[in-house]
Amino acid sequence: MNRAQVRATAIVASAVLAGSVLTACASGSTPEEGAPAGGSENAKVAFLMPDLASTRYELADKPLFEAKMKALCSTCSVIYQNADSDAAKQQQQANSALAQGVKAIVLDPVDSAAAATIVKTAQAQSVPVIAYDRPIPATPADYYVSFDNEKIGSMIGQSLVDHLKAENAKGGILQVNGSPTDAAAGLIKKGIHSAVDPSGFKLLAEFDTPDWQPEKAQGWVSGQITQFGDEIVGVVAANDGTGGGSIAAFKAADVPVPPVTGNDAEVAAAQRIINGDQFNTISKPIKIVAEATAEVAFQFVQGKKPVGKATLFNTPSQLFVPTVVTKENINEVLFQSGIMKAAEVCTAPYAKGCAELGIK
Repeated sequence: MNRAQVRATAIVASAVLAGSVLTACASGSTPEEGAPAGGSENAKVAFLMPDLASTRYELADKPLFEAKMKALCSTCSVIYQNADSDAAKQQQQANSALAQGVKAIVLDPVDSAAAATIVKTAQAQSVPVIAYDRPIPATPADYYVSFDNEKIGSMIGQSLVDHLKAENAKGGILQVNGSPTDAAAGLIKKGIHSAVDPSGFKLLAEFDTPDWQPEKAQGWVSGQITQFGDEIVGVVAANDGTGGGSIAAFKAADVPVPPVTGNDAEVAAAQRIINGDQFNTISKPIKIVAEATAEVAFQFVQGKKPVGKATLFNTPSQLFVPTVVTKENINEVLFQSGIMKAAEVCTAPYAKGCAELGIK
């Protein structure tokens, strides 16, 4: 992706976010930040995240959502829980939040099917549910905020295919999908297939990674290395964790690492890209979805009904546009934009690579 394309994508994402804010203002639903309004004083909002396998929830989603809610409503409070990949635990956390009188639930489900029970229980008590990052297909939530997951899959897949064609690679591709219980993973998987299936490269095998666990992705890829060997010319992994697990499998087998994709732009992934171990990732600034979700939650708390920009699974939705990150544009997309700081990424093992890419 060239610099013009990067800027264009950033403009699209900014425009979509701006549109959502303007819609809220137009409906009269966003008062002066920090000022309680519409019965929102001392309101509680639950923010229920799915797992600890990805570092983003603790390090980014939680603090960004809490900060925006505090800015919108100084007297509101956030009840945060992480289910650690346990759907039953998430159900208990939702029940606890309802018992504490929350006015809205933001839910990133462990199991998209099982989450239907949480939605029904909350709605029966007139508590709106905002699906966050992962949709809930079986029972429509009241709103859905995410980056476009199917688009993410097609973008990382197409980026890999284009690279392999440019390198005149001959062989096949492994596809490492996300959790089979995650509807967002299903959308990413669909997007990957849309790029890989017509590419001319053989899909050697694919795997749905239970709970997105990197070690499970690593174990599966290790078996494929034994079976296919150097016939593997690329790996489409659905996120940075499964991508990291895939890379670890090749390193453990002491064979060259082919281009491997990712998604989420985690620090470890940025380091792998800088080091030449990972081919790409997806930048989807969590600040965008966390703050947009806080805006939506606050509207619900005030008794208002936010209008969606799109509809997915019969749910009013906001779907933001991500950016593919490779070695060629990582400095501009992640560092010059301020999304990441060189000090946290360019530690001693990566200092030379950062210098070569002009990251400072």
